[in-house]
Amino acid sequence: MHLIDWIIVAMYFVVSLLIGIVYSKKAGGSTENFFLSGRQLPWWLAGISMVATTFAADTPLAVTELVGQNGIAGNWLWWNMLIGGMLTVFFFSRLWRRANILTDVEFIELRYSGKSAAVLRGFKGIYMGIFMNTIIMGWVNLAMIKILIGMFPEYVNEKNAIIYVGLCMLLTAGYSALSGLWGVAVTDAFQFILAMGGCIVLAVIVVNSPQVGGIDGLQSKLPDWALKFTPQITSETPAADTSGALALTISSFLAFIGIQWWASWYPGAEPGGGGYIAQRMMSAKDEKNSLFATLFFQVAHYCIRPWPWILVGLCSLVIYPDLPHADKGLGFVKAMNDFLPVGLKGLLLAAFLAAYMSTISTHLNWGTSYFINDFYKRFIKKDGSEKGYVAVSRVMTIVFMILSVLVTTQMKSISGVWGFVIECGAGLGLVLILRWFWWRVNAIAEIAATVTPFVVYAILYFGNFNVKFPETLYIIVPVTTIVWIIVMYLTKPVEEEQLNNFYRRVHPGGIGWKKISGKLKDVAPDSGYFFLFIDWACGIVLVYMFLFGMGKIIFHDYLTGFVFILIGIGAGAVIFWDLNRRGWKSIN
Repeated sequence: MHLIDWIIVAMYFVVSLLIGIVYSKKAGGSTENFFLSGRQLPWWLAGISMVATTFAADTPLAVTELVGQNGIAGNWLWWNMLIGGMLTVFFFSRLWRRANILTDVEFIELRYSGKSAAVLRGFKGIYMGIFMNTIIMGWVNLAMIKILIGMFPEYVNEKNAIIYVGLCMLLTAGYSALSGLWGVAVTDAFQFILAMGGCIVLAVIVVNSPQVGGIDGLQSKLPDWALKFTPQITSETPAADTSGALALTISSFLAFIGIQWWASWYPGAEPGGGGYIAQRMMSAKDEKNSLFATLFFQVAHYCIRPWPWILVGLCSLVIYPDLPHADKGLGFVKAMNDFLPVGLKGLLLAAFLAAYMSTISTHLNWGTSYFINDFYKRFIKKDGSEKGYVAVSRVMTIVFMILSVLVTTQMKSISGVWGFVIECGAGLGLVLILRWFWWRVNAIAEIAATVTPFVVYAILYFGNFNVKFPETLYIIVPVTTIVWIIVMYLTKPVEEEQLNNFYRRVHPGGIGWKKISGKLKDVAPDSGYFFLFIDWACGIVLVYMFLFGMGKIIFHDYLTGFVFILIGIGAGAVIFWDLNRRGWKSIN
């Protein structure tokens, strides 16, 4: 790092802080302004903010590791989540915006009634806002520590790295506390452009380095398995200690493609939407902007972002063949150190800081919204002023920042965390989907679906049954589903008045609400679900075809690439034809 590099990094910090100051007035009027930007975000800003949030400091390293261990096909461990993401676009984005609530946890008492609903809301407000949120931020902090140690080994080590990360968090918490979601979203847009631009520059430089020799040289120096786009499906369990294209047993492949996307809860990929994705949908100007923001997110998340990281991951296989199997992700940081000239190294460091801070700022604002709206305002101080709630929100933003730093000091590894989270949320996803479309689902059923996976996971783990993820989904999901359905029918349904109020506000439609819709003839329910399923299927085709089409073009298979893209354009045309047919000819 030279003087010009540090100047670039300093300018990045100044711009981020100035954005927070500029938008501080917009955030101060009410909790709706602070947490939902007054519900005035345009689709493109809400969509970019979603993408920026999921682009954390650990993401390029994680993709580089997947590619280094399993080739391009290794990305199917997260590419499969697109199926559930598209479900959110067409079936839930408008409903979230229509619900007119502040957090997705508040939905619980909009949909359910009684003490069970209050208990569930209070529990999730604390569990999601404090426990899960600080763990995720600790995860992201740990990745940033790894990056700093890799870039500055002579200055940064495991003992003092937390100080540097803490200073970054302090700045992030500062502009988040000042400006609320408006500042977070606008800063996200700036940070995402910077982060993606930096990653693209790195990919171009490394691919064209003498060690690699361009795309043709890269292809000639890599084994065939590294360049395969699809996993290898086998009938036998593959060896765990060998490199090669992602090898999945038939049962594992079906668990990912057929179960995980709808059955399991995972931050940012919740069935039916939720978390910070729901927050952005609820902050959009209207239902149209909510839908298009979520659609843009799916396209950008799976098509635009991955290829620069994948290319660096492939190049690291050529340049750093001796990296240990478990440390393949460090190839990204080593490439930054070894190939970036003066100025660009500062740009890439700023890009990583941008990726890191965009994620942290969202989690600070999102986690605080749960604590304030679903615990403090609901149970502690019910009659406070809006300005008072905003003041407490700003204080709690700083508190959560401090908590996440403390959690980070206790974390040693993040390996396996994603599988654990998916397993402990397996089976809950079906409730999160059906509660919108079936009147009979109640709060106690959701409580049962929340608790049961933890119990079954503990039995499988401590009982030494030798069942590994993702095959555990074949046990946890059916057991959880049976339990919550039995509990639902053994307990009282939601009070009819509550169901009527929910239906009047959201009017989801479908056969699951016939009992209620038959009595509320004045409410026009949603319709056209057949075409929504077509839109959903076309959305999946659109993204996968653009993803693979861009990859084929990058690797000079132009004919196949353009054919894939044309198929994707056709799928997109069907979607926009249907939306226009419904009268959505413009985006406000």
